[in-house]
Amino acid sequence: MVAAIVIACVIAGSAPPARAANPEAVDPKGLILLMRHAEAPGVGDPPGFQLRDCATQRNLDANGREQARRTGDLLRRIADRPAAVHSSQWCRCLETARLLDVGPVQELPALNSFFERREEQEAQMATLRRFLAGLPADGAPVVLVTHQVVVTALTGVFPASAEAVVLRANGTGAPAVEGRIQVKGSE
Repeated sequence: MVAAIVIACVIAGSAPPARAANPEAVDPKGLILLMRHAEAPGVGDPPGFQLRDCATQRNLDANGREQARRTGDLLRRIADRPAAVHSSQWCRCLETARLLDVGPVQELPALNSFFERREEQEAQMATLRRFLAGLPADGAPVVLVTHQVVVTALTGVFPASAEAVVLRANGTGAPAVEGRIQVKGSE
């Protein structure tokens, strides 16, 4: 199946989707893409999960790798320069970020999952909000590859695999939500 590119604009993160937007018309200045990792079958992490051992984690499948590559293709059309790419330390996020191929990948623990450690959510989100507040409104695009729980905690959006929430840096820990981007892999 040919990959479908779906751009759905949302108003305040809760209104129904508006008409599709042209990805090439997106202003790259101050752009933040808060992206859930690409498809990695399953939920949570298996027993025995170890952060630095990918063999103990849920990992991307072939469709997930294709989703990440196609998202990278779209991002290269949007941005006129390399992006700053930050990722959760989970293998599925790091692989997604690398397959995007839009800039060097840096680990950012504030993007790690707290799915099974809800007691860490408040402190982690405060750290992420401080990071976001430091991003310049006229800066290069920033891609943040993370987990559903982080995207939802920050924006209220429950993203699909490989879906990104389009944010705009505004000098605060609550960047403006401008829309959503979802690129499907081959299915």
